[in-house]
Amino acid sequence: MTRFLLVTPPLLSHVRAFEALGEALVARGHRAAILLNAGGTALVRSPDIEPLEVGPGAGPAQLTDRPTGLFGILRTVREGAWRTEALVTEGPRLAARWGAEAVLVDQMEPAGALLAEHLELPFLSVAAALPIDPDPAIPAPYLGWPYDPSPEGLKRNRGGERVARLLLRRQRETIRAACSRLGLPLRERMEDCLSPLASLSQTVAGFDYPRAPAARIAALGPFRSTKDNVGVSPLRSDGIRPLVFASLGTLQGHRLGLFQTIARACRQVGARLAIAHCGRLSPAEAATLDAELVTDFLPQRAILAEADLCICHAGLNTVLDALEAGVPVLALPIAYDQPGVAARLVHQGAGLSLSHRLLSPSDLARALQRLTREPGFRREAERLGREIASAGGAARGAELAERLVAETLDGISRSRRLKQPEPA
Repeated sequence: MTRFLLVTPPLLSHVRAFEALGEALVARGHRAAILLNAGGTALVRSPDIEPLEVGPGAGPAQLTDRPTGLFGILRTVREGAWRTEALVTEGPRLAARWGAEAVLVDQMEPAGALLAEHLELPFLSVAAALPIDPDPAIPAPYLGWPYDPSPEGLKRNRGGERVARLLLRRQRETIRAACSRLGLPLRERMEDCLSPLASLSQTVAGFDYPRAPAARIAALGPFRSTKDNVGVSPLRSDGIRPLVFASLGTLQGHRLGLFQTIARACRQVGARLAIAHCGRLSPAEAATLDAELVTDFLPQRAILAEADLCICHAGLNTVLDALEAGVPVLALPIAYDQPGVAARLVHQGAGLSLSHRLLSPSDLARALQRLTREPGFRREAERLGREIASAGGAARGAELAERLVAETLDGISRSRRLKQPEPA
């Protein structure tokens, strides 16, 4: 039995992915605790995982829902730095007191890796969003650039890294200060904090851009709790009019104007529309939307099993749910890794991507008609769905984590025995 500490930002989709991994580890006979910033443990619902909380720091309410533009990006970086500082300050004490023996670390929270190294614990990285593992031919996840391994494409990727370096200055300073505080070798990028063992990723290889054979990414598909009830769809396909499911996620569901554009486009093409705004619209705002169903939350996987198309913000979890159901996606990326997710959809031929800025109902309607009339989109979505179904998810991730950690701990134990002096 190993005591696994899980470290992730207080983002709902990330917490759910880590809960699924933690539950799978517990099912294999281990113990699991999740370390979050102040207020983050309110997101934890699994009774199998012990919540640990640090503070002060940025909790869920301080995650910006307007992360676009220069000031939005800088605000997002600043909030991330606050969370990292809080975890580095209190995390080692909480982890040691709980008795952590191994750590699963969200790639988007460098404090987890630094904490593990400080306590001399083996750790694995977890890509709850798109993997950030460096590859010169692959643009950063927050860039919606196409895959281009040509000299021109490699040059553009390097240029994007230079711009990101300027925008992420606060993050670099925080990581450097954390290394100094914890007595670790100096580093400054999140990529410098990845596990040497492996990165457990929610993507599948067929969805990502081509990576070098030496990449340590275990592409496992979505991490889902076996205790989750898929539910029953409140709408069924009628076989006549296309059924469209639309969601902009938990942080962007307040965008009434974008939902109105989606509703008008669906009306133009004669499609039925179900909207989930994740509780971000008032009843009065929701009433302005001309859709067959407008509500806060829907059983997403259940309704996607009935749907013909999905319109979303290109959040990774929603896209993977749609692809698992073999449903093509019209992506309207807004922030974070959504441009990269949308670009991969287009690269794999399983969907289309449009800018959400100045989007007209007519432009959106034309994209919906393409997705409906051209069979290649559904064919590629179904191909990826088959790969997702066989990837293994959280259960395989827990098995891999168990094996790699056991091998590492065994190696450490042998090394220590060899260093012990011979008895007199």
